[in-house]
Amino acid sequence: MHQSISELQERLLEISDLGYAGAVLSWDQATYMPSAGAPARGRQRALLSRLAHDRMTDPALGRLLDKLETHAAAWPADNDDACLVRVARRKFEQAIKVPAAFVARRATLSAKSYDAWTRARPANDFATMRPYLEQTIDMAREYAGFFGPSDRITDPLIDRHDEGMTTASVSALFANLRRHLVPLAKAICEQSPIDDTCLRGPFAETPQLEFSTRVIAAIGYDLQRGRMDKTHHPFCTKFSHNDVRITTRVRLDDLGDALFSCIHEAGHAMYEQGVEGSLVGTPLGHGVSAGVHESQSRLWENIVGRSRGFWQHFYPELQRTFPAELGSVPLDTFYRAINKVSRSLIRTDADEVTYNLHVMLRFDLEIELLEGRLAVKDLPEAWRSRMQSDIGVAPPDDRDGCLQDVHWYSGWVGGSFQGYTIGNILAAQLHAAALEAHPEIPTDIAAGRFEKLHHWMRENLYRHGAKYTPDDVITRATGTDLRIEPYVDYLKAKYGELYAITFP
Repeated sequence: MHQSISELQERLLEISDLGYAGAVLSWDQATYMPSAGAPARGRQRALLSRLAHDRMTDPALGRLLDKLETHAAAWPADNDDACLVRVARRKFEQAIKVPAAFVARRATLSAKSYDAWTRARPANDFATMRPYLEQTIDMAREYAGFFGPSDRITDPLIDRHDEGMTTASVSALFANLRRHLVPLAKAICEQSPIDDTCLRGPFAETPQLEFSTRVIAAIGYDLQRGRMDKTHHPFCTKFSHNDVRITTRVRLDDLGDALFSCIHEAGHAMYEQGVEGSLVGTPLGHGVSAGVHESQSRLWENIVGRSRGFWQHFYPELQRTFPAELGSVPLDTFYRAINKVSRSLIRTDADEVTYNLHVMLRFDLEIELLEGRLAVKDLPEAWRSRMQSDIGVAPPDDRDGCLQDVHWYSGWVGGSFQGYTIGNILAAQLHAAALEAHPEIPTDIAAGRFEKLHHWMRENLYRHGAKYTPDDVITRATGTDLRIEPYVDYLKAKYGELYAITFP
């Protein structure tokens, strides 16, 4: 069996490397590539996607998995090789349902659509993006169709990102969470607004990036195995175990944009950098799902990065970085400003209380688009209507409306947005479990020591990669499956104190 496992690993490593090569091309397109290179880049990405798909659907790989499965059934369930065979089988069965021509077409459309979006959003030009979005929706429907009948067309798309979740289970989760969030947001927004003018600058770009780099290095992002660059919409990407990169964007009139984007993406990157080396180059060698991955970006960005203790340590350094702008601003004023709750237009700028309402809006709209109950031409107005009813504010244009998120304009519609809210819920659940094991973590953070929390996450989550299912890894780490109670308790405690409100 050792020889067969070695052959499986060799085959999967080649597939992995093709995927990482495609990631390099995507990263370059989002950072430094001239826009005129988009047509060729789409062709190149399509080729790599097709080659990886051809290898993933090779009948010889299926026969090898058949052979190994007869023996893997007798191995311990948590054995690395047994987990590799199980996950590789899932990937193989998914891949053989999808034609190679589809994979190439989707990669080409993704590159073209993203390039068009980088110009259409600043220009408030939804008309340009409409045909791209219509094609992307058609391809999402086509993809779902490869997996046969399901309760909802979105089920295969959700399962692709968050294994084990369905449209029904996500909808039920969201309905339960909304019962808590709507009255919470209403009670807070009825209070006198927090003054956040101290965040409005102007703040020069270079010191913003230098300070952000020091922060993410301090919390655990290994810059010897990564780097940070600028882009239109921040993201994390991985080219190998020792090359995990992040991107950010900078606004001179908003100190929080670059800073919290950097911490957010560093959370993703720390997860990837923490995967056990023996799993690298296989389907086990990365984060297990969108929701679990997002738990790390939201934990480090919000639960840690917006905590009072975090800024007890970092605020003096930030004041030294911007003495004219922040030198006379008290810590409490700054802390309140970065945690201000308001009815805002932009998801990525939204506070912790209203953020999930933005996610639920997108989740609902993409279901309507995919099920044909909402036409793309009517999306801008539907967006404005839902923003008004759900958030309490409507965008004046499409730039800050339905064009704001890159997701629908970079190759996929359906199945990804729920991960953000699942991540928020899991972040609180994982943090609570870490505190139960190490109650001194908040004191450590206030002193600038992040090793204990980082180590707990690495030992209980990061190192496992995709070895276990999302449900299994969360149960192993926290003792229970996904629960909203730790998240709701966290929000009520933090924002009750900030706004002097007693929540039931």
